[in-house]
Amino acid sequence: MTDSTAGDSLTDNQPVAHPEGERSSPLGPTTQRLAAQVAELRRQVSELEVRVRSRPKIALAEGVLVERYGLPDAEAAFSLMRQASQRANIKLHQVAVAVARTSGPERGAETWFEPRPPEPAPPLDALGSGTLDARNQGEVLGSALNRVLDITSTDMGNVQLVEDTTLRMEKHTGLSQEFTDFFAFVDGGTSCSRAAVAHHQVTVKDVESSPGFDDLSRRVILSAGSRACHSIPLIDATDTVHGVISSHHARPLIGFTHAQLRALADTSRATGVWIDWHRRTILPEALEDLHRLALARQG
Repeated sequence: MTDSTAGDSLTDNQPVAHPEGERSSPLGPTTQRLAAQVAELRRQVSELEVRVRSRPKIALAEGVLVERYGLPDAEAAFSLMRQASQRANIKLHQVAVAVARTSGPERGAETWFEPRPPEPAPPLDALGSGTLDARNQGEVLGSALNRVLDITSTDMGNVQLVEDTTLRMEKHTGLSQEFTDFFAFVDGGTSCSRAAVAHHQVTVKDVESSPGFDDLSRRVILSAGSRACHSIPLIDATDTVHGVISSHHARPLIGFTHAQLRALADTSRATGVWIDWHRRTILPEALEDLHRLALARQG
């Protein structure tokens, strides 16, 4: 049985009209050159968007640290965040967001947070990767992505984590740079955003005929070799969505069996519960480490 009867996945496969002759018209040399220039400009715009959307959060955190610890400049603050992120295997932008959002330590305090008993990591058996270092974000997210790709029988996919109201690309495999640059940040209008909002798996059986994409997004997806996709929200025990894993497929999808959808749901829950644990335990530890590094610099 497929997702159309399982009730575990939403589908999006309504036809979209194409102008007659659009797919078959050959491109002359001038048109090809212009198309290449347009593609390069789009790539540059995507890279600039990543910088524009990331830099303000990092700059805000730098300002907080300069004021809090009397650092000489923003470069010193950036260096502290980079050290803390590397030691904790956490992306620097995640440390920066946490610095800006988390109430700071008491003035003169040796620690940032009150001591608390350690909380064991949740089980990760559903990811099917054997022993994992639960503290290593890259390792766990990579295993979750591999598990989804194994269940859905493809070699293309990506992981996005929720940042404010945006999905931010964190891990990917088998996808073009144009794709990963274009979808570095997603605010809506894709299967992954619909899965996050609906708290439900979403299947796009045929990207080419789906009404769920604008023309530019559709072109980028198809150019990456993806003809269909399936998005799984990463949900914790309180039904909070922390991210999305999407599989991409070279051919249109028929659907998934009940067993596949159940396995994907198990992966969703295991990964979502782990992300919640990681943000409540490992991320504060990274902030505590940053605090110690800053105090040592003062001394």
